[in-house]
Amino acid sequence: MKWHDLRGEADVFNGVNEFMTIAAKIKAGPLTAEPKAPRLKISVFADGANVEQMLAAYEADTVDGFTTNPTLMAKAGVSDYEGFGRAVLSRIRDLPISFEVFADDLQGMGAQARKLAGWGANVFVKIPVMNTASTSTIPLVRELASEGLKINVTAVMTLEQVSDVVAALPSNVPAICSIFAGRIADTGRDPVPIMREAVRMCASRPQVKVLWASPREVLNVYQAEECGCHAIAATPDLIAKLPLKGKDLHEFSRETVEMFFRDARKAGLTL
Repeated sequence: MKWHDLRGEADVFNGVNEFMTIAAKIKAGPLTAEPKAPRLKISVFADGANVEQMLAAYEADTVDGFTTNPTLMAKAGVSDYEGFGRAVLSRIRDLPISFEVFADDLQGMGAQARKLAGWGANVFVKIPVMNTASTSTIPLVRELASEGLKINVTAVMTLEQVSDVVAALPSNVPAICSIFAGRIADTGRDPVPIMREAVRMCASRPQVKVLWASPREVLNVYQAEECGCHAIAATPDLIAKLPLKGKDLHEFSRETVEMFFRDARKAGLTL
């Protein structure tokens, strides 16, 4: 996997050792009958804020970058933002990492953005497309990008917002447009046509990469790739399922039944 041009914690994991085992399988492919992880054109970013899991994924070379946000950090128990960021960046210097501002006023966002950008050359600063009062942050995005900051505009959900993002970004600074396709789907709308059109709109700005955010299932990885998205941000549990592509469904059915049988015995169920 390559991050072309730019170079939440999951319950399924019991710790970093298990993640590294799964990550190694994703990288090398299983040694037995399990299919290897597919070769993907799309870049896969690990979405989370667990330092051990992030470093494990980096060491195993299974992802092309990392994304975080305040909600993921809260779930991971992060209270020292700078300590968290510095710990990650001390080890990961050659892949993009997105850190998000959390101020709600544009002036505060700008100050936080400049501080975050100063942490490392591989930092992308996540700026939400609006604040909680629905005030657009596009003027701030334009200002920060003109200063050379690499911006990841996040929480984007409409094509009008995509158009505003593209217009605000200069042609010489890498940037990411994170479109929350999963949340779009949560409303009963098919995100695929929106994502395809977003990719077409961003084609006029080759430095702007379209990221499929908030995927709900592994199928979204392949949908994002088919749409032409440059990247997808996925949780560790979704990344761990990538080697399942093409798996024999009869065998998968048998394994599922075996899981039910094993768990029933483990629980000591009786009738």
